[in-house]
Amino acid sequence: MAAPRYQSNELRRQVGSPRVKTRENKETLCRNVLIYGHCRYEDQGCTFSHEQNKGNNQNQNQQDPSKKSLNVESPSFTPANLGPAAAVKKSFTSQAANAPSFTPRGIAGNATPVEAEAAVFNPAAIREFTPSFDPNVAANSNGGPPDGPVSFDPFNMGAVAQGLPPTQFNPYAENHGGMAGAQQFYQGGGAFSAPLQPLQYHLYAPVGPHREDLMQYHRVTHDFFIPEKLREEMQRRSEASLQVMPNSQLPQLDNYHSLVALDTTQRKNVNIFGYPSWVYKATSSKTGNMYCLRRIEGFRLTNEHAIRSVKEWRRIDNANVVIIHDAFTARAFGDSSLIFVQDYHPLAKSLAEHHLTANPVHGQRFQPKSPISEAVLWSYISQIANALKSIHSSNLAARCIDVSKILLTGKNRIRLNACSILDVVQFENRRALPELQQDDFVQFGRTMLCLATGTLPVHLNNITASLEQMSRTYSAELRDTIIWLFTPAQAPAQKTIDEFIRGVAGHIVSTLDQSQHQADDLNTELYRELENGRVARLLMKLGAVNERQEFDGDRAWSENGERYMLKLFRDHVFHQVDSNNNPVLDMGHMLRNLNKLDAGTDEKICLTSRDEQTSFIVSYKELKKQLGSAFNDLQKGSKQGRGI
Repeated sequence: MAAPRYQSNELRRQVGSPRVKTRENKETLCRNVLIYGHCRYEDQGCTFSHEQNKGNNQNQNQQDPSKKSLNVESPSFTPANLGPAAAVKKSFTSQAANAPSFTPRGIAGNATPVEAEAAVFNPAAIREFTPSFDPNVAANSNGGPPDGPVSFDPFNMGAVAQGLPPTQFNPYAENHGGMAGAQQFYQGGGAFSAPLQPLQYHLYAPVGPHREDLMQYHRVTHDFFIPEKLREEMQRRSEASLQVMPNSQLPQLDNYHSLVALDTTQRKNVNIFGYPSWVYKATSSKTGNMYCLRRIEGFRLTNEHAIRSVKEWRRIDNANVVIIHDAFTARAFGDSSLIFVQDYHPLAKSLAEHHLTANPVHGQRFQPKSPISEAVLWSYISQIANALKSIHSSNLAARCIDVSKILLTGKNRIRLNACSILDVVQFENRRALPELQQDDFVQFGRTMLCLATGTLPVHLNNITASLEQMSRTYSAELRDTIIWLFTPAQAPAQKTIDEFIRGVAGHIVSTLDQSQHQADDLNTELYRELENGRVARLLMKLGAVNERQEFDGDRAWSENGERYMLKLFRDHVFHQVDSNNNPVLDMGHMLRNLNKLDAGTDEKICLTSRDEQTSFIVSYKELKKQLGSAFNDLQKGSKQGRGI
């Protein structure tokens, strides 16, 4: 076996600190003496030297061996530049002559040893700090001299808020000096936190919900805008709202014009109201809003109190009830008609149109489509219960719960429609309110049984057979709920909507959860469009300033000034090309630069002309000022009616 390269003594691990070299420590002055004037460990084994004049005595002994220490015969030390012949500097004032002579604390000749030690360091002489909450009493800082009375209460920021400028803080302002009150300036955890910083230039905040965990580099162009399906649906509704009928023969009713018929069939249906009814879309000349007009054909009003009952329905403000605005009579259609003004929901369908399809071969107007899921039926039950809760609480009755009069305005989103018509049409033959409210439960049950079995109420003759058919597809809980709606209460008891809501409370909570998820999704899309609105306003300004033909000969609007930089910025954002001279269409690059310009950041960019002969290094803040100045000049010229 080969011999080790190192000796065993050298490989031994050293434990603890190395031994103190006594000779070197005895000649080194203790740092406690230099800092505090004495060492409290001198009598406890401190190995350093505690004589301050030892080093000076050794130097003097080396120079003059005959004098090893100081004695009374030693001459006093007098600096040469302060002797009688030395001139006084002109920088000293006249008060310097009366200044007391400097006497070191540790070498005071007439001080006793105890006093000298106390002058060096005496913890007992230090006063204990006691906080004072009185602003009129001077506070001392740990034994030091008083700093004077406090000018404000440190625990009350009202005085500080009065001294701050009253202007509101604008995160998009170019100068962020003005703050709006102490709450914004002192918003952090401490009393002197940093002020609010300007908003970041890239404000596309990924607000939830997040269905997919995508990284930042996974984002595509569609992430900055609403989804295509939602955009298409909203555009279709906007198109339906603005639809007009050219060469229309429909008359104008009071303040409503541009009537458009919404009925898809010309067949008159008198089963619900006892009179033929028609539905139109109209625009109000007073407000400019669009409303839905339901016309009751051939109705002659005999009692003025009948139409006043509509005022009670105006108080109903429920998310599952179509709001009623007004009711009046008209003869513009050539007969006596009753017109009801309601909210207009574009592209809304009735439950019969959505869940039932026409099939005249079998002698029935509607035939069922695919079976409705039980979750959708529970959602309809929860929403109709919510509507009846609001109606019954206002001492009213719906009286019109039918699949042909319940509107589907969104995904599983329904509203009761035409609830106030029977109160006016059947005003002379009205029944007691408790009886009408009990009849609402029966109509409610018939509507749900109609949807579950796929038949219209007019063909729902045998309820027992329909319930048995429904029990083959759906749960026993849904069947028992519909049976409760059909079953009358034992007199003198009355069924109430509150009792029904307690029975289906679990499904109402599920419906609420679904609606909140949908609201979160819409909020996410709204956050995206929030920043797109800012970019659109900025693009309008840039488009108004650049390439104005009427100012070609005007030197104030030439390409040699700030407008030229804005033109180069336009090329930098939208007209970039690659090495093969192909256009670069990077949506992220465009949005990033436009948001930086809108926020006015201090970041600088290099703008190069098309001939590559001129280059500018300019910040987004300067470009924002130039754009604002140029657009203001356009506004002034527009107001004056002439060029700049």
